Amino acid sequence: LLMSRVFLAYEGDLERFTYGQSLLDMINNFDRPAEAYADGLYADADTYADGFENEPGKRIPKAGAGAEAGVGRAGAHWSIFEAEAKGPNASANAEANLAEAGAMARAEVGSASASAGPANVFEAGAMARAEVGGASASAGPVEAKLGLGVDTGVKISPTKIEAKVLGTGVTLGSTMGISLFGSELKIKLW
Repeated sequence: LLMSRVFLAYEGDLERFTYGQSLLDMINNFDRPAEAYADGLYADADTYADGFENEPGKRIPKAGAGAEAGVGRAGAHWSIFEAEAKGPNASANAEANLAEAGAMARAEVGSASASAGPANVFEAGAMARAEVGGASASAGPVEAKLGLGVDTGVKISPTKIEAKVLGTGVTLGSTMGISLFGSELKIKLW
């Protein structure tokens, strides 16, 4: 299962989890130790600035800020592998690094996702997201998501453009895709 990148990862930062990893993320996390977590009610707010440290998640310079709150989340990560499930939650995050900058606001009733390896996320832009529910999967370069959502925004990178209004839109470039009210099909060409 693979979803669009959200600027959340792990370990005290609001970087608890990234949906799909770029090659830079893989370099950053190839030696990340295994960790599992489970939370009931949770609320976090943090800012961070990392870079050029020989530690998992801190090799590539990045800075960001965010806040999140919700009821129920559980997940695990090890090296470039990740999985997470969440109950009702809301978050707002912004991050910039050597290859990308972006911001996202999100509210959802629940989600589940997993990833292993890279996804193209060298982007700038903003996407507001509200989703009633969704499930996604990927096999090689093909990603499919079935859900009901109203993502609205634009993301632009050197290799692709993504535009959505009320969950309906297109992705053109290195990744080609179509979305309809939160369900989508994408193919990563390179």
